[in-house]
Amino acid sequence: KITFTRGRPGKKNDNPFVEQKNDSIVRHWVGYKRYDRQEQVKLLNDLYELLRLYTNFFLPVMKLQEKTRIGSKIKKRYDTAKTPYQRILEAEDVSEGVKNKLTEQYKLLSLVNLKRQLDHLTRQLLLV
Repeated sequence: KITFTRGRPGKKNDNPFVEQKNDSIVRHWVGYKRYDRQEQVKLLNDLYELLRLYTNFFLPVMKLQEKTRIGSKIKKRYDTAKTPYQRILEAEDVSEGVKNKLTEQYKLLSLVNLKRQLDHLTRQLLLV
């Protein structure tokens, strides 16, 4: 038996969260250009791996807590901005083994080096 988590059969636009992140993260770094050569695919895969680390460990995100309709206006309340890594560490249903593994990975990362590598790969992608 297959269990669907977000995508539902027959619903063509059922992944708005993924599509929103593609626009705000991926398109910001690689643009809308078509990349179809093998060298470009290799660079894109390397870039995506670094983007995964950058967005999950260093980019804070505010999650929507509630929406309240007041007349014709909608008031939104957000929680404090935290990185996905911080949210995982605070989650009670995630095992300590996973948290320890992520913490070890975080200790090996440097935001400055990661940003330099991202910028370098982005420049290379434009030149290929």
